[in-house]
Amino acid sequence: MSLYGMMRTGVSGMAAQANRLSSVADNIANSGTTGYKRSRAEFSSMVLPSTQGAYNSGGVTTTIMNSVSAQGVLQYTTSVTDLAVSGNGFFIVQDSSGTPFLTRAGAFVPDAQGRLVNAAGYQLMGYSYDSGVPAATANGFAGLVPVTITQEELTASPTTQGTFSANLPADAAPVTDLPSANAATATYSAKSSMVAYDNLGSEVLLDVYFSKTANPNEWEVTIYPQAGATPGVGFPYTPAAPLVTTNLTFDPVTGGLDTVLPSPTSLTLNIPNGAAMTLDVSKLTQLATDYTPFAAKVDGNPPSGIEQVEIGADGTVYAQYENGSIKELYRIPLATVESPDRLTVISGNVFRESPDSGSVQVGFAGEGEMGTVVSGALENSNVDIAEELTNMIESQRTYTANSKVFQTGADLMDILVNLKR
Repeated sequence: MSLYGMMRTGVSGMAAQANRLSSVADNIANSGTTGYKRSRAEFSSMVLPSTQGAYNSGGVTTTIMNSVSAQGVLQYTTSVTDLAVSGNGFFIVQDSSGTPFLTRAGAFVPDAQGRLVNAAGYQLMGYSYDSGVPAATANGFAGLVPVTITQEELTASPTTQGTFSANLPADAAPVTDLPSANAATATYSAKSSMVAYDNLGSEVLLDVYFSKTANPNEWEVTIYPQAGATPGVGFPYTPAAPLVTTNLTFDPVTGGLDTVLPSPTSLTLNIPNGAAMTLDVSKLTQLATDYTPFAAKVDGNPPSGIEQVEIGADGTVYAQYENGSIKELYRIPLATVESPDRLTVISGNVFRESPDSGSVQVGFAGEGEMGTVVSGALENSNVDIAEELTNMIESQRTYTANSKVFQTGADLMDILVNLKR
């Protein structure tokens, strides 16, 4: 082989070990960085064409690989917005210019605008519930918005759904002057009141009347806003028209609502200064016992601020308000690629897809091969300090050996040059 080739090979060996030492230095420096994925230097030989009797030394080259797919140990914290992924998947974040990236670094805290950002300043992205139950955009980032939680505003939601269940006495006597007529002499078999909420979050009390009609197994249900009742006596109400009135028919054998006729199982009424409300009455029964109300539930809430935030394993962000109500705000998606180790690494513990990684697929936690979201936990780096120190010592010795090859080649070159003298 030529002395020049020998020296060139020694230089390539020193350069390769320098790259390995650089990756070791990065790994050790980031051993305590949340979500950091260790890098390693992979070596490949370089072979030059040789002829018989003359060997041309090639050398070695390095490719830096990142162990992105290797899970780090989860460390639990006391912050709800500290997030980790258990299993496959990445959080989707964006920088200040709106460019999306992937990350496993989930130490998120609210900024001045209430947006959840991690230590590198990247904003957590999610799907909002403002337009209904969200669906993930499988092959892109469309529809994602910054997850924003602010404690400085009050929210109120009108009632749109409700349920009412009770038992109506099977032996009740028919009522001759039904509440639906709204006369001062109106009577009824049973009455309950329930609260709903209008558009401003004000309480609207509803008077629910049940009256046995002259027809067997038939009851009239009528609902009025309590605010329109005549003081001290109730009837008549103003305005005169009830919010809703209809007849319910019960099966004399089972005691439940008749499914043959069939009987209505829900009522639709407009809350004054509120929204249209659907009241589920499918659990009403007619049995031989007293009138017994069981449950009266409605959605909506009065004006209240967020008391605390909870994040479920499926990535749903819930707000618990001061009045005890809970509301879904966002759902945090996860993203995967076919080859995570081939993702391009960007400063700030974020990644972006590359031609070798495959395209990003977006979904929700628990779907397919997606992992789960763990609230109150952070993923530690996957660096093994003992392994890195071993690699450092090995690289140091190999670097020294390659330097000896170069030095030997330089000494022989001096001898060759001095032969003429």
